[in-house]
Amino acid sequence: MKKSVSEDDQVLDLNRIDFERAGTGRKAGYKFKIHFAGGKVGNVISGSTLAMHLAQVILEDDAAQQIINEHNFEGSLNTKFQLTINNVE
Repeated sequence: MKKSVSEDDQVLDLNRIDFERAGTGRKAGYKFKIHFAGGKVGNVISGSTLAMHLAQVILEDDAAQQIINEHNFEGSLNTKFQLTINNVE
């Protein structure tokens, strides 16, 4: 998120095999969006356990909390296991 404040969108390629080994992979992969606004999650993510866990980790991290208090972000995971983070201000 820190790089997304001053640069273009950040894209992180996640390892599909790690998801499969954890028993959480689906053939179609996962797909979700999380909006962070005003230091909180700004959309409904209850349909995705993975999105809820990611949001929880971000909200509990002091450095990440400071960043999302000052900027609005969108994080999304596509079916190719690419996590994209962008500053939506």
